[in-house]
Amino acid sequence: MADRFVTVSLDKRDVHCTARLLDDRAPLTCAAVWQALPLTGEVYHAKYARNEIYALFPPFASTEPPLENPTVTPIPGDLCYFSFAGTELGTNAYGYDREVRPGTTVVDLALFYERNNLLLNGDVGWVPGIVWGQVVEGLEAMAEACNDLWRTGAAGETLSFRRHEGERDAGA
Repeated sequence: MADRFVTVSLDKRDVHCTARLLDDRAPLTCAAVWQALPLTGEVYHAKYARNEIYALFPPFASTEPPLENPTVTPIPGDLCYFSFAGTELGTNAYGYDREVRPGTTVVDLALFYERNNLLLNGDVGWVPGIVWGQVVEGLEAMAEACNDLWRTGAAGETLSFRRHEGERDAGA
């Protein structure tokens, strides 16, 4: 299979980076994400994991991918996939302005932009993520924008994942 790429964007800030899908390491997750693209959601900056931005989505895969290519120590440029039950995120500590109910599932697509991340949550413990992509271009500019998001706020900003220009829209 030829390499596939996605463009990750902070839309309001007009900053983009390009990531290669890790089809060889996380084939089921890559297939699920690829089929669901494009995806855009309100961006959040991590509170616990450190140098992470993410957006939350309703489940989009017919079945949740298994924990393939897992990590609890993502590195700069990692794209990670998390799936949470509504009860795991249904506390005010997370600061979501929407209701996250028990019995629901939420998919979290994240970009890690700097070093020293640890996926340890005070409420639930270790939170392994699936590494499904790696940024290959534009990480420095994206990291600057992520730091700005941390300092000035995320209100009104969206995080988008799209097939990289030039990629076919047909299947995986």
